[in-house]
Amino acid sequence: MTLTEKARQFIYRNARPVDLARFRFHFEGGSVGDVLTALSFYQNEDGGFGHALEADCFNPMSLPIQTWQATEILSEIGFTDSSHPIMQGILRYLDSGKDLDAQRGQWLNTVPSNNDCPHAIWWEHKGAGEAGYNPTAALAGFIVRFAEKDAPLYKRGCEIAAQAIRWFTESAPFEEMHITGCFISLYEYLCRADVQLTDMELFREKLKAQVDLNICRDTDKWGKEYVPLPSDFILDRDSIFYSGNEELVSAECELIAEQQLADGSFTVPWEWWTDYREFTLAENWWRSTLIIKKLRFLKGMGAEI
Repeated sequence: MTLTEKARQFIYRNARPVDLARFRFHFEGGSVGDVLTALSFYQNEDGGFGHALEADCFNPMSLPIQTWQATEILSEIGFTDSSHPIMQGILRYLDSGKDLDAQRGQWLNTVPSNNDCPHAIWWEHKGAGEAGYNPTAALAGFIVRFAEKDAPLYKRGCEIAAQAIRWFTESAPFEEMHITGCFISLYEYLCRADVQLTDMELFREKLKAQVDLNICRDTDKWGKEYVPLPSDFILDRDSIFYSGNEELVSAECELIAEQQLADGSFTVPWEWWTDYREFTLAENWWRSTLIIKKLRFLKGMGAEI
């Protein structure tokens, strides 16, 4: 039985509808429409996303980090119709200023209502000022890519993105994979929108150095500890981060086959560090997410799946 066949059994038995639709889109010729339909049930009336779309926080309210997760799924399936209700809802939420620290030009990473719901320790809200470039950099990129060019939101998005890039070029390299991922998304949004907010060559080179620093070189930790893997940054051989990391990419491809569990899933290398028993449910959801991520990585590298 192939990796995909084993994974398919787990997905169909355990995955949420949104992850089943994603799996079918990538590996079974499933439709974009099915992904959008499943995704829409996580969107609130204000256009933002909640309801544990990012499975480590069960807050049903619209959150920047959950809305970012929705934009990642839209990007993953190549959906770019800015007139679609889901896209318009996201832009409306971002335009509202909700959960935005306007003075700092950053969306909140955590919000107070997280503390009323099951969540991982890193989504615990511990006080004012919990903003940052995860997910701000990526959300600003989404605005630049999809907002109307004559709208105030577009101007705000460009300002936030430019400020974020200045911070990045001055602060990198640093060891924080999630912030790195958000700046990769920002870079890709700018490239696709053909918008020059900075010296893009400098931004690109800074990103490459950042990714090279972030990838964990100790392969003994891969799949056992929560460390950055090549697949966290490199999706296929066309990635700007592929060159120079070929051996690490090859090592991960080999390891994925070895680490697939008997049920077709992969071990989730983290826990919540809280007393919430809902982690058992979230962990099962994450297994489907990891399946999709790892199989997409193998497919992008031309490996057998």
